[in-house]
Amino acid sequence: MTAQHFRIKEATIDEIKHAFRRNHLTSRQLVEFYLREIKRLNPLINGVIEVNPDALSQATKADYERMTRPHRPLPDLHGIPILLKDNIATKDKLNNTAGSFALLGSMVPRDSGVVTKLRKAGAIILGKASLNEWSSFGLQKLLMVGVLEVALESGSAISVAANLVTTSLGTQANGSILCPADANSVVGIKPTVCLISRDQVIPCTSRQDTVGPTCRTVADAVYVLDAIAGADNNDPRTINCSKHIPIGGYKRYLRRNGLRRKRLGIVRNPYLGLLNNSFVTNAFEKHFQTLRRRGAIIIDNIEIPNISDILDVEKSGEKGLIFAEFKISLNAYLQGLVDSPVKSLADVIAFNKMNPELEMLKEFGQDFMLASQATNGIGDKEKKAMDNLAKLSREGFEKLMNDYKLDALVTPGSKVYHVLDIGGYPGINVPAGYDDKGIPFGINFSGVKFTEGKLIEIAYGFEQATKIRRPPSFKP
Repeated sequence: MTAQHFRIKEATIDEIKHAFRRNHLTSRQLVEFYLREIKRLNPLINGVIEVNPDALSQATKADYERMTRPHRPLPDLHGIPILLKDNIATKDKLNNTAGSFALLGSMVPRDSGVVTKLRKAGAIILGKASLNEWSSFGLQKLLMVGVLEVALESGSAISVAANLVTTSLGTQANGSILCPADANSVVGIKPTVCLISRDQVIPCTSRQDTVGPTCRTVADAVYVLDAIAGADNNDPRTINCSKHIPIGGYKRYLRRNGLRRKRLGIVRNPYLGLLNNSFVTNAFEKHFQTLRRRGAIIIDNIEIPNISDILDVEKSGEKGLIFAEFKISLNAYLQGLVDSPVKSLADVIAFNKMNPELEMLKEFGQDFMLASQATNGIGDKEKKAMDNLAKLSREGFEKLMNDYKLDALVTPGSKVYHVLDIGGYPGINVPAGYDDKGIPFGINFSGVKFTEGKLIEIAYGFEQATKIRRPPSFKP
């Protein structure tokens, strides 16, 4: 666990970079440690799908750059290993499969937009993290190992929590950053949709898809956010949105007193009830007191006006709309590949039928895919659903934020993700404790679009006041 007396386990980016400067650690030693841990623990937790065969050579290159240019400023992620969720493309020896054998061996035209930025920042691509097949349109599996919640959608969070990597990158269309972070006692940042490029990321719905970091600390997550945020001509929506990125990046918001004078609205219903655990409820009461003691202005017991309508995905039209959007988005991605065994959603469905054992079709089916394939583009029904979701966001979350002049909404657990996803709003999960069985839970801070700076101040202030996270144990 050490390299010349430096303890790698649980080390932050700042600590690792300090060890680099003092010659107590090299990037190669760091990567070698993570590769050993992946070999030891991955058969148990299934967090990593594939290891990058070039990771060690990238590490050696980083060490050489650091040694030959000792006085040259280096980016925050220089020589730092990162895992990518296996729907984020790299044009190298790694696959990009969304967890499906149908895409094994496919060739992407270029690195994804975020990987291009990560390489520029000097990060080492360690490998690919596991996920629900096709980001919830396929295989879903859940089991408990020690105090880690292990799900295929959670590979990015599991791997960081278990110290298989320093940092990781995930995606979210329906809770896939915030929920795994909440369940695995790590920090997850879901940015405003369009703040981060989605180019060459296997899509679910372009209206809700975003990419974001999962790390052990708020600071580490912010360093990754700074590296990947910004305009990308291959994702035109990012060009206008990039003007909202603060000069100097988001790390300027890492302030220990970030809670002072922040107006925080606490939404208990329905989220506290969903946790259904008096031990956890008592923990949140203490957290709310901590927020007050650290200078936040608390507006308690407020409710999102139309939350029941938002949570009813059939009534709101969200479910049918996502089916239509998935088909359009996936077909566009597949048709843009240089080479692929499948070129459309229909091809994927056919592949699954031809390979039922490989794709575990009997156990998990492909009803979502069939429903998506049955759609016929964006028609009047889908446009009506879009208008309704925009109205629900405007008259629900945004109205609540504006009426109480809030800087952030505070919710126990991660179930607020649904509200954030349909409106494209940002949110941050921070570890908040462990229940009486040792299972982790988090607290979420969310805001209106492009308020990442405020949310980082609040999340960092809470984290520094509580410092709850601890590494997982692996009990038989």
